[in-house]
Amino acid sequence: HLNYILVNLAIANLLVSTVGSFTCFYCFAFRYMILGPLGCKIEGFTATIGGMVSLWSLAVVAFERWLVVCKPLGNFVFRPIHAIACCAMTWVFALCAAVPPLVGWSRYIPEGMQCSCGPDWYTTDNKFNNETYVMFLFCFCFSVPFSTIVFCYSQLLLILKSAAKAQAESESTQKAEREVTRMVVVMVLGFLVCWMPYASFALWMI
Repeated sequence: HLNYILVNLAIANLLVSTVGSFTCFYCFAFRYMILGPLGCKIEGFTATIGGMVSLWSLAVVAFERWLVVCKPLGNFVFRPIHAIACCAMTWVFALCAAVPPLVGWSRYIPEGMQCSCGPDWYTTDNKFNNETYVMFLFCFCFSVPFSTIVFCYSQLLLILKSAAKAQAESESTQKAEREVTRMVVVMVLGFLVCWMPYASFALWMI
């Protein structure tokens, strides 16, 4: 069932890399967003929804590992149908983040080198209410997934440490503890490296 979530993550990343990268390279040749306002909205929406699905998928992976290893729900079995439901949930959450700029809560505008589009982080005190949208993204699409990842992997690490302590002579248990520790560090740092600059910049702009 973990494979369902990983495939979901791969689809989201593929969506961003194909649509986003193609648009960026194409527009870079002309040095501006040549696709016009509609193209900007489509590219911004696609990049946002792909990024949000990717972000939430990382949180779902952590949640799934926590359920399977720590067993907080007792004998509950995480089945493929649950994985599919979690994948569907990532797309629903992503739509909640990507649709508002299309209907007037913030907007999609060219950003950076004007070759790609994203939510308007730059302007304040206007009719688009960018400030509240940015705060919504920071709380719902950054803080919640990050807190989920930290909590789930922390619990996973504690469970494994207690198991390693109970089996101090077991080399396989000690090795598993080291591998999980490395995985936790890499996942948390990777999440922060990818998303913290973006989130910090957005908050700083408002």
